This record gives sequence, C-alpha cells and structure tokens, in this order.
Amino acid sequence: MSTSFKSAIERLKGSIRDVPDFPKPGIVFKDITPILSDGQLFRLAVTIFSERYQRKSVERIVAIDARGFIFGGALAHYLGVGLSIVRKKGKLPYTSHQTEYELEYGKGTLELHIDGVEKNQRVVIIDDLLATGGTAEAAAKLVEKCGGEIVELAFLVELNFLKGRERLEKYPVFSAISY
Repeated sequence: MSTSFKSAIERLKGSIRDVPDFPKPGIVFKDITPILSDGQLFRLAVTIFSERYQRKSVERIVAIDARGFIFGGALAHYLGVGLSIVRKKGKLPYTSHQTEYELEYGKGTLELHIDGVEKNQRVVIIDDLLATGGTAEAAAKLVEKCGGEIVELAFLVELNFLKGRERLEKYPVFSAISY
C-alpha cells in the first residue's frame, strides 16, 4: 500500500463522525455524511474505487439501497458502465428477482430487476458499509440469480468486529476503511 493511499484513507477515516446511540442505544453509528458534504473528500472516496476497478473489465455496478447508490452512481459514471440498483421489496417498478435476508430484528427482502444484470456480466456490488454482511450477501445472490459474475463486493467502511467478511467468504471483498 503506497504512502499516498494510506494518507488518503486516513483523511477519509478522520472525517467519519461517530454518533453514539443511533439508531438505538448502545450502537455507535459511523456517519459518512461529512465525506459526502466535502467535494474533495467525496472525490477521493470515488477515486479509490475507480482506480481499483478501472482495469478489471467491470461491465456493471450494482448499488445497494440507499447509500450504496451514492458511490455506485459515481463509480458507474467514471467507469462508463451501467448501474443497477438493489432495493427493498416493493420499491422497483419492473419484474424483479427477490431474496430474503436476516436482519438484526427479523427478516427483510431485497429485489433486483430481472434484467438488472446480464448473464456472465462482470459486476461490482457496492455499498457504503459492511457490518454483518446480510445485505451484501442478499445482493450477491440476486446478481447470481441474473447470471452475473461477481468481481468484488466493495465498501467504503468495514466494521471488522461484526465479522461480515466471514459471512461473505465465498466472494472477493474490498473495504477502503476498517474499524
């Protein structure tokens, strides 16, 4: 890892705000909105992703609802590839694949349009944060239902203590910042 890359990561990490007791008591939320609100930091975050994927023959970005849309849109634009979105059940207008996943407090369902990824299309799935890995795993299953090939699952932040990477061991995972 180059010194400039380490410096960039430290700049981003230093901008992430801890919000105690959100969304419920005992949780320390990692708030990335200071990165998003600073144009240079946001560009830096997108550059980290774009430099990683510009030579990997990526054909589609699949962004996870909702903060994944922010990075996914910017990355797809930079790479000149299409963007597909994974949303919560009932939010997509067209025929969709669905998959159920475990939440901390129950189950949820995610959807991806049936034409969101083409057969054998090389895909990067992106979201802002990797916690337990349930949402990312569900998104990966949706891409696989479409016949896509997962190049990597990408995250700005990873919370190592929640062991999401272990849940995703079948897939390549990249996270720029780890806690």
